Amino acid sequence: MLDKNFTPATVETRLYDAWERDGAFAAHPEGNAAPFTIMIPPPNVTGSLHVGHALTMTIQDTLTRWRRMQGRDALWQPGTDHAGIATQMVVERLLAGEGVDRRTMGRPAFLERVWQWKAESGGTITQQLRRLGASLDWPRERFTMDAGLSRAVIEVFCTLHSEGLIYRDKRLVNWDPKLQTAISDLEVESREVKGALHYLRYPIDGEPGRFISVATTRPETMLGDAAIAVHPEDARYADLVGKRAILPLVGRAIPIVADEYSDPEKGTGAVKITPAHDFKDFEVGRRHALDMPTVLDADAKIDLTEIEADFAEVEGVSDLAFVRSLAGMERFAARKAIIARLEEMGFVEKIEPHTHAVPHGDRGGVPLEPRLTVQWYCDAKTLAQPAIQAVETGQTVFHPKQWENTFFAWMRDIQPWCISRQLWWGHQIPAWYGPDGEVFVAHDEAGALAKAAAHYGREIALERDPDVLDTWFSSALWPFSTLGWPDKTPELAKYYPGDVLVTGFDIIFFWVARMMMMGHHFMGDVPFRDVYIHGLVRDERGQKMSKSKGNVIDPLELIDAYGADAVRFTICALTGPGRDVKLGRQRVEGYRAFGTKLWNAARFLEMNGIAVQSGFDPASVQTPLARWLMDAANTAIREADAALGAYRFDDYAQACYRFVWNGFCDWFIEFAKPVLNGEDGAEKDEIKGVAQHVLGVILRLLHPVMPFITEELWDQFGYGEPGSLIRAEWPVPVGVPDAEAARAELGWVVTLISELRAVRAEMNVPPSVTAPLLLQGASAATMARAGRWLDAIRRLGRVSELSALDGPVPPGVAQIVVGEATAMLPLAGIIDFAAERARLAKQRAQLETDAGKAEAKLGNADFIARAKEEVVEENRERLATARAEIQRLDAALARLAG
Repeated sequence: MLDKNFTPATVETRLYDAWERDGAFAAHPEGNAAPFTIMIPPPNVTGSLHVGHALTMTIQDTLTRWRRMQGRDALWQPGTDHAGIATQMVVERLLAGEGVDRRTMGRPAFLERVWQWKAESGGTITQQLRRLGASLDWPRERFTMDAGLSRAVIEVFCTLHSEGLIYRDKRLVNWDPKLQTAISDLEVESREVKGALHYLRYPIDGEPGRFISVATTRPETMLGDAAIAVHPEDARYADLVGKRAILPLVGRAIPIVADEYSDPEKGTGAVKITPAHDFKDFEVGRRHALDMPTVLDADAKIDLTEIEADFAEVEGVSDLAFVRSLAGMERFAARKAIIARLEEMGFVEKIEPHTHAVPHGDRGGVPLEPRLTVQWYCDAKTLAQPAIQAVETGQTVFHPKQWENTFFAWMRDIQPWCISRQLWWGHQIPAWYGPDGEVFVAHDEAGALAKAAAHYGREIALERDPDVLDTWFSSALWPFSTLGWPDKTPELAKYYPGDVLVTGFDIIFFWVARMMMMGHHFMGDVPFRDVYIHGLVRDERGQKMSKSKGNVIDPLELIDAYGADAVRFTICALTGPGRDVKLGRQRVEGYRAFGTKLWNAARFLEMNGIAVQSGFDPASVQTPLARWLMDAANTAIREADAALGAYRFDDYAQACYRFVWNGFCDWFIEFAKPVLNGEDGAEKDEIKGVAQHVLGVILRLLHPVMPFITEELWDQFGYGEPGSLIRAEWPVPVGVPDAEAARAELGWVVTLISELRAVRAEMNVPPSVTAPLLLQGASAATMARAGRWLDAIRRLGRVSELSALDGPVPPGVAQIVVGEATAMLPLAGIIDFAAERARLAKQRAQLETDAGKAEAKLGNADFIARAKEEVVEENRERLATARAEIQRLDAALARLAG
């Protein structure tokens, strides 16, 4: 017998362990079944399960379990990313707690400690994914720095270098002064900072008393100014183009150039150009062949090395002693000192408060510096072209399709990809340097030494490049490196390209695009046919989750409280195309009730002697109720298939919910009760047979999203061997004789009872009170149908008797139109019609007021522009709710007659 309640805590671990132990998640490359491949976006080895993981993993598992049940050979490839900066920081913090610095340890000892940490603590998230029910093929788990993947990384680097697509260059990078490394754009966090806009006056060379003013938020970088730029069409400065200005403090003469980068509408219309310390200035510097002196070192302290030779004594303009005193000063302290000295000298026109975005490192947490350094780069523009063409021609399709525009916008303007990082943890770049700086790229040191010997004509000692590769470099190879490339493995032949990639929009540029570039270049085909982009998980009010707001939801806490099935179903139900997921405990609690409803329905069947019938033929059903249920099951199957095939997870969840809660639990079971309580016979046997059959359909339909409760019921009822639902066949529609007639008959009864219930609820009729039901204008067929279902109408609609009305409409009735008939409930003496009309009208007037306020806000362009996204969305929802409620009240008022 089933327990009274389903208790996830006692079931989930037992079932998952059994699935994993029995190899239920395994792919079978040796088999003939058509493959279905999903590559997990590898979570950081430092990570733990957060709500974003819960979203993407639930979606991927739902797809994987569905395709597996359809008979596909499903490979959901697991693995983790070595997460260069994040992991190095974790271990450095641990060492700091022991009073140890990695630099004193040395690189080999530090890396040994990182590997030790990875072995002991790096698998947390993989265990947590099991809690969620993720059916990954765990024996195939890969790590971006395991031996096979490292070999793939080296092969790709060496190949691209030999093709001229990897090279060294001196360019600006995002530099983290705290972590002492270049970082990727993805690791840059823009923060609003309250600062100041300083208007500085630069003397014009040879024109005493004339100045050109520039506005800057970064006076400390002025020491490295290489020019002043004005717009070519700005008449204010037309005569200054080609002349020179004198850089205050330093005394260096710098050119005034015409460049469209300068915006006449901003600041003074003239901008200082510091190519070594600003990305846009760098491009201006390249266009005008300007010097690019660096004036901040790796620690973001003043470094005068590259400008000291250009110091010039200019009376009243330069102060070289002061400038020399800045050497080694921290950047923000230097900013204050420079402004103070410029004010003393009369070169500050004004200073205005100014709030602006400042890039910070998301790991180090300090403001970043654009820094001119020699790094390794990948020619992303060349690699991007086949990837762009793949999306243009439909080889890879984005869902929702509008994300293709985001992909194109970035890929068509792609910049060289800086792939080197100044870290110790990661794939060390396979490049060695000779004593004269000559570079030798090879698969290993022996290969590099051989190349060096050929180059120099003798054996010579080499020094390996200390840098490691950007984490995204190795993860870009994930779709094929995990399958054994560069070897030609059975897995590579069968599972590449994959079917779908599921990920968030925030890494379209950094991971999706790079996988497409590398996959096409090395495999000759895209790595996946579909890319499903899901939204963010927000709180139930639509606000972004953050620790500072205190609204972060821990999915593990939700699983502990409500079970994994409830969490998974909630995520699916809320995941629609182009829409963020508004997740809250109340929603999860609500969908837990759905699982409880299913469990109670199964217990009802069991208590009524309903068990699995191996010989039952669902296509042979004869009674209207059985045919109606089979038809509804067919509809649910078709809707579920269509929704999952279109990545409409909300539609899939709602199709299941409607059929299970409404069709099966609320209507079928209620309609079946008199039959099950009646005499034995053919009708009872058929109702029992169709009930057990459709319960089996429901368990299979729901299994992809609610694996635990469905597997437990499948096992308990004996539909198959324990743990076998995961491999059971996905249901298909069954032919139902005369389905249309059954649908019409039961549909009429359901509509009538639903409307009766709605009327009683709207009119506040007490549940204990029954009332007669009159049918006006009903055909003989309708009256006969009502007679056949009189017991259900009485019991479920709280009706005392049912009769035809041939005469005039009596006073004090509530009217319902069902088909060609008008159903009437005489409620005179039961309710006060005038009071009910007044009550409903008052509610409607309040809703009109609420809708008007929301409509006015949404019609205000200023409100839309200034209000937070979640506030705008809240008003949209308020308006939609009010309109729906007004419509309901209008229907209620129309029902009141007499």
